[in-house]
Amino acid sequence: MKPIASPEVTKSIMHRYGLRAAKKLGQNFLADAGIAEKIAEAAELTEKDTVLEIGPGLGSLTEALAETGAKVIAVELDGRMIPILSAGLKGYGNVRIVQGDILKMDILKETGGRPFKVCANLPYYITTPVIFALLEKNLPMERLVITVQKEVVRRMAAAPGGRNYGVLSVAARYFTEPEILLTVPKEAFIPAPKVESAVIMCRKREKPPVSVCDEGLFFRVVKAAFSVRRKMLVNALKNMGITGDECAAWLSRAGIDGKRRGETLSLEDFASLANTFGG
Repeated sequence: MKPIASPEVTKSIMHRYGLRAAKKLGQNFLADAGIAEKIAEAAELTEKDTVLEIGPGLGSLTEALAETGAKVIAVELDGRMIPILSAGLKGYGNVRIVQGDILKMDILKETGGRPFKVCANLPYYITTPVIFALLEKNLPMERLVITVQKEVVRRMAAAPGGRNYGVLSVAARYFTEPEILLTVPKEAFIPAPKVESAVIMCRKREKPPVSVCDEGLFFRVVKAAFSVRRKMLVNALKNMGITGDECAAWLSRAGIDGKRRGETLSLEDFASLANTFGG
């Protein structure tokens, strides 16, 4: 029997239910069993694990996750998918399908407060909000394995100095150790998206690589530094609500040249700025 993540089965399901992918929800259904298996393998799941899947769609990745024996919690926003998922995955007693918006959901409640991993083919339109929600809420998340737009993967894994380096890069490196795994061609999805995708795996750090006195302030500084791309710090950081003179004095205390730009700052530099703010 062919897996859900095959072109034939995917097209058959869509035909049977008279289903069209919803553009407003960014739906592109994975139809490549090999890639689904690689994503599941990257999560290193066992029967003792709980894995949260966001946006299971027709269940192509869900099926691969269920085959590992892990407890799968599949959260789907689109109500049309619920009966399709229920029918396609009825043979798996380790899968629980939940209809809801992951951005409004009490994730701790859904996962029972236990450590969990995340696997998902994230819709492009909510990629960044979902990533920040998962990283910033201090959840007991052990690993994040996601398929997203290739451009987003580059931003998540970017090092200081490059054009892709920004707020998302800092957040990913602060909370996790990101690693790009593979590129996913457009043809692996039905319908095919306009851009290539990639899979990135982020191991959650036991503790951040830098020490900050106030994590919220740290990210306020990061966001201010990148608020206007290619702008010198002495000007960009005024978005913290301070004067030019105060900004210059602050940069001096932190030992950072005000002529530098946000994209050149390391995590250590941002930590120094946050820890000396208001000193």
